[in-house]
Amino acid sequence: MGVFRKIRDFITFRNYRKRNDRVANYLKDIRELILNDQQDLIISQSKNPLNKYGKKFFSQSDEDGITIEIIKRINCLKGGTFIEFGVGDGTENNTLILKALGWKGFWVGNEKLKINYNNSKNFSYIQSFVDLENIIDLLKKGLASIGDDQIDIISIDLDGNDYYFLEEIIKNNFKPKLFIVEYNGKFPPPIKWQIEYKKDHKWKGDDYFGASLSTYDNFFEKNGYKLICCNAHTGANAYFIKKEFFNLFNEVPDKIEDIYMKPRYMLNNYLRFPISLKTINKFFS
Repeated sequence: MGVFRKIRDFITFRNYRKRNDRVANYLKDIRELILNDQQDLIISQSKNPLNKYGKKFFSQSDEDGITIEIIKRINCLKGGTFIEFGVGDGTENNTLILKALGWKGFWVGNEKLKINYNNSKNFSYIQSFVDLENIIDLLKKGLASIGDDQIDIISIDLDGNDYYFLEEIIKNNFKPKLFIVEYNGKFPPPIKWQIEYKKDHKWKGDDYFGASLSTYDNFFEKNGYKLICCNAHTGANAYFIKKEFFNLFNEVPDKIEDIYMKPRYMLNNYLRFPISLKTINKFFS
């Protein structure tokens, strides 16, 4: 049903209570259409061809589609090992799509998960607050719980000290094929910026979190990684691939300014049906 037909129906609809319900639905639909058009325009204007693969399944926005395209190219589509720090309640994050694909891995977070799961050799969850003193122990504990020492993807979104955690991870020689990192898009290239480390830092919902894209780019380049994408829909997550896979992403621009995406934190709901825990629990059964 088109937008104009929806508006016409609203105007001619007489029941006041139902009309209010319809107003809310129409406004959501209009907002979603506008956001989708804006996102399509951003992707069409992007100088980075990887952005066209963006799709949302279980990620916050379009991260899942980018991740799938990357693992196809590095020949990991059929399986691999993931680690994610900061997964919320387990219903929306960067690696749930990998669990759906049959990967093994573990999560670390401070929230209680809503999903049904049993810690096993295929999946493990460690509920813990993360700081510099325990992050390596948590990483080792998680790997031991799934009986593996290989890491294909590490995703980190802890709303604050992420840069310092990544330094510690690399310093201890944990080097996956791909890092997915939340960056603070308020600071465009070439600005280098990061928060001061504070052990008990908790995000207050403002712009004081993480580090700028240039700060991450400089750090990862020194450690053998290349920036290949920032997600277009929200400008929140950046992808850094290990140097041995550089040749699989030759079409990616060399300039960070051509990869950077400014923040757009208004999320849309173009997968209209609400998340069912039954759907997600199937991955863990």
